[in-house]
Amino acid sequence: MCGRYNLFSELQVIAERFQAIEQEGLMVEPRYNIAPGQNITVVISEKNKRKLAVLRWGLIPNWAKDPKIGYKMINARAETIDIKPSFKGLLKRKRCLIAADGFYEWKKEGSQKQPYHIHLSNKEPFAFAGLYDEWGNGSEVIRTCTIITTEANELMEGIHDRMPVILTQENEKIWLDEDVTETAELKKIMVPYDAAFMNAYPISSFVNNARNEGQEILNSL
Repeated sequence: MCGRYNLFSELQVIAERFQAIEQEGLMVEPRYNIAPGQNITVVISEKNKRKLAVLRWGLIPNWAKDPKIGYKMINARAETIDIKPSFKGLLKRKRCLIAADGFYEWKKEGSQKQPYHIHLSNKEPFAFAGLYDEWGNGSEVIRTCTIITTEANELMEGIHDRMPVILTQENEKIWLDEDVTETAELKKIMVPYDAAFMNAYPISSFVNNARNEGQEILNSL
């Protein structure tokens, strides 16, 4: 799964990396411990024009009666995404890129869990494959999203059996292309990222508490 990550690159860097338009008034502060239920920075495409947006992490399907369901839908499994009622429609028409600089996963070591920070070897921002939706009850409208996960690659399998779908820049184009609606084509790119271009190292348990923030979270043991 993917239950915690970070994004600390400056807004201009994010906009340039994803060739996205900055929305007026959009503020993005460096975040080192992003958790479910919080607002996050994503890239969506409208009429094939990319723009940055802020969505809540934890998908609330538009048909849901209780918005608390979002806390149970922070991830969507790539293997079943095309058959689950909450996701299959969104896969065709509401895909997004979730910007990140790195993410965290916990390796079970006896009775303890050791947190790791995982990032690209070049230390540049990247994108998780995501889906989004809009939910409303008449008085409020909430836009939410979920991160798609897949099986672990060679780097991650020693830490956890799942990992988020990280898209190559070429696959980002496919993912945001509104003319691409074939499930088979989309599932081809929901695969483990090449481990040769990733790095992972153990960090302090300081990250375990979602209220803890700050660059010191990234310090290696």
